[in-house]
Amino acid sequence: MTAVPPDDTVPPGKAVPPDKKDQYELAVELFVSMASLPPDDPTREKITNSIIELCLPLATHVARRYQGRGQPFEDLEQVARVGLVQAVQRFDVDKGSDFLSFAVPTVMGEVRKHFRDHGWSVRVPRSLQERHLALNRALTSLSQTLGRAPTVAELATELDIEPDEVEQGLTAGNSYRTTPLDTASAGDGSGLTLIDTLGQYDEAISRIDNHETLRPALLALPERERTIVVLRFFGHLTQSQIAEKIGISQMHVSRILTQTLKQLRTEMGEIF
Repeated sequence: MTAVPPDDTVPPGKAVPPDKKDQYELAVELFVSMASLPPDDPTREKITNSIIELCLPLATHVARRYQGRGQPFEDLEQVARVGLVQAVQRFDVDKGSDFLSFAVPTVMGEVRKHFRDHGWSVRVPRSLQERHLALNRALTSLSQTLGRAPTVAELATELDIEPDEVEQGLTAGNSYRTTPLDTASAGDGSGLTLIDTLGQYDEAISRIDNHETLRPALLALPERERTIVVLRFFGHLTQSQIAEKIGISQMHVSRILTQTLKQLRTEMGEIF
């Protein structure tokens, strides 16, 4: 399964099992009870722990919504519980009695932060990560509206960004999950790993620049000198074979080669 970074399209109300509402109402009652205690009352810590224990299913439920996206469920559950602890510590019952509406975004935010910080195999700037997530949401929304995959221009208009920024955001998604080189090739039944299918280094590539740089200098030579150089270094003929082919002496071929190579070295800036 291809790993997909999480987005924030999960409605808060959908993140809580309906049959758990009563225990969260009990948690609010504990918040009210704790609010009436002095700040240094040791009972506050016990009540806080009780609230966290009551609400642990919330963390598990949120973590499960992000399961299968490239991160171990145990890690997601642990991160979600950290978010739950933060929500319990920050909740002020005097400002509102709906703990779920406060806790769910806090827990989900902590999980999304975990994906941003630890879910990318190759580190990319935070702005690109966030743009990639925004593009995922826009892709889903526009695909449903248009009945087809949106174009780059349509995504750019939807997010009010430039087309090249769309391409950067889409490319950034390639950094989210990498494939190990020892992964077996899919579907061919050959048993080869990915590294077995990669090409080997071609030493001739390093000579391409030299060849292309030499070409104009060779073309500028007189025809006889050019023919001798080509036969010697590209046709791999000996000086004797070249002399016989052209109809001159071997000593003459040697003299022409020496002068021509000296001229080429001068023109090529001592490359050769």
